[in-house]
Amino acid sequence: MASSTSLHEYSYSNESAGIRTAVLDVETDNDPLPRTTAVTRSGPGAARNRNQNENHPKLEEGVFLTWEDLRPGELLAIMGPSGCGKSTLLDALGGRLSSNTRKTGKILINGQKQALAYGTSAYVTQDDTLITTLTVSEAVYYSAQLQLPDSMAKAEKKERAEITITEMGLQDAMNTRIGGWGSKGLSGGQKRRVSICIELLTRPNLLFLDEPTSGLDSAASYYVMSRIANLDKTDGIPRTVITSIHQPSSEVFQLFDNLCLLSAGRTVYFGPASAANQFFSLCGFPCPTLQNPSDHFLKTINKDFEQDIEQGMVGRTPTEVAIDTLIKSYKESESYQQVQRQVAELSKQDFGEELEKRSHAGFLTQSFVLTRRSFTNMYRDRGYYWLRLAVYITIASGLGSIYQDLGHSYESIQARGSLIMFVSSFLTFMAIGGFPSFVEDMKVFERERLNGHYGVSSFVFANTFSSVPFLILISVIPGAITYYVAGLHKGFEHFFYFACVLFACMMLVESLMMIVASIVPNFLMGIIAGAGIQGLMILCGGFFRLPNNIPKPMWKFPLYYIAFHKYAYQGLFKNEFIGTTFPSSDQGGKTSSLSGEHILRDIWQVEMGYSKWVDLAILVGMILLYRVLFLVIIKATEKVKIIGTTLLAMPFNNPSMQAFVNPSSPPVHGGKL
Repeated sequence: MASSTSLHEYSYSNESAGIRTAVLDVETDNDPLPRTTAVTRSGPGAARNRNQNENHPKLEEGVFLTWEDLRPGELLAIMGPSGCGKSTLLDALGGRLSSNTRKTGKILINGQKQALAYGTSAYVTQDDTLITTLTVSEAVYYSAQLQLPDSMAKAEKKERAEITITEMGLQDAMNTRIGGWGSKGLSGGQKRRVSICIELLTRPNLLFLDEPTSGLDSAASYYVMSRIANLDKTDGIPRTVITSIHQPSSEVFQLFDNLCLLSAGRTVYFGPASAANQFFSLCGFPCPTLQNPSDHFLKTINKDFEQDIEQGMVGRTPTEVAIDTLIKSYKESESYQQVQRQVAELSKQDFGEELEKRSHAGFLTQSFVLTRRSFTNMYRDRGYYWLRLAVYITIASGLGSIYQDLGHSYESIQARGSLIMFVSSFLTFMAIGGFPSFVEDMKVFERERLNGHYGVSSFVFANTFSSVPFLILISVIPGAITYYVAGLHKGFEHFFYFACVLFACMMLVESLMMIVASIVPNFLMGIIAGAGIQGLMILCGGFFRLPNNIPKPMWKFPLYYIAFHKYAYQGLFKNEFIGTTFPSSDQGGKTSSLSGEHILRDIWQVEMGYSKWVDLAILVGMILLYRVLFLVIIKATEKVKIIGTTLLAMPFNNPSMQAFVNPSSPPVHGGKL
């Protein structure tokens, strides 16, 4: 059965930063929650909620979620069992709900309809998507150059990066590589702190963290959370921290100023974390002596394993009854009505000017920094290009051995054609081996782009030019081995053209795989899709089936002309055969000569109306086209998400209610809809 999550009226205020937000109605079809119904308050005071609102009769069944007076420097923890809506709530507050989530109502900041501006908030996701080959200092410093404005000197940016690293206690690991699969590096807790460092560079007033202790042991969890809790003491900036957390230890729990406890989308408790134990005791569910309070809270409100627990614990209060009791007590709290009046009053006020988006580095700076960072990653990652270079050299040596010194006999005509076909098809085909690295690059890009670190154009530019030196290397060295050992057309000009076509084919395959990576993020499915596309291109490229014999529907029109192999084959054939002659014998045994032009026209059916340089120019044009297509697809994907979010935000049941969401490019830090 389809389910939905509803987060009704949320308000948030940061007195020092002058930031306040409000959210109405958030529903999602892929969240296993019936409803998130809560009214909450962080800071002095208790948490309350209500079932009805005379101003919004359509929301009678919902409960308003409200945070008011959430003070700078305090840490709010959102807790609850798995699937209770922690991440959905955090995404709603941070403006990061997915495009398949229907949102109705308003988002207000400082009493105005606006999105969270870049630099005023930061969001740290569960997954630490980092470039594993970089050191801690490099990762943070590169990010500082991207996020901080050009008006700030490089020395200041470097100092900001070093201070941020020290604030998170990573100064001893500054020169340690982050590490990943196959290479030892930072621990899980250190990686999490690097992710936090990157988002703290702009000194945001709001910090959202989704499960910052996920996958960490108790000691690492404590050190990570203690650093987060004391951020305002280290940099002197009043910062409000909102974090979802699954099952904190008792030491971590003591770090929380305020606690929002959810169960199946409903607010069970909201208020000071230190008062939660007393609240549960007054409701008849005291925490046993020497037991972790957070464990007790989660055990009391987790109904996923209720039947198994009841079979082994006769006389125990059913979980659903316990939850209903806690929620009823929560609703009947004295401060509940007071919060509702405050929320109604706050919603009518305009708290200040519209937030201004902080500036970051310009296009040229971003492109240059991203190119350097990408080049460093490619250089250090042995699997990105170095392993492929070794494989190419091995295959090139094999090709040279098999086709060694072809000579100019009649039989060498077919051998030359086969060699050219293999080099331009199957040797370049192996460039799909770098697809897993492309996928990792896309993951880093998606995280950084979502947080507004740089633009799409800068990423495409950097990705293109950082790979050029390596592609030249793996084109020239294996190409030279194959070309000279096999004894192809003599002359440096001919080898230069051979290497240029090989480079263009390599670049085209990489461009194609980047397009696939932007559409199919799963590397296994991406490799299959990329291999299938290239297989079709090779099949109709004009070698296995000569051009005049290719079936015209679909295969020749348009696939034959779309496939870059057509232009690679014909350019290399012209480069090899024009200006050469080969002996031929007729039926009478009389020996004659075949010119290269005759071979191209009658045997290989090459189009002779233009030179080989035109074929190379077409390949270069296709490289540009593929890269522009890559840029357009990424841009279009963002636009589709925004349109989907807008459509889902339209109020179907209440036409009088306006829908305002946080779509932008990136989604969190953009303009208003």
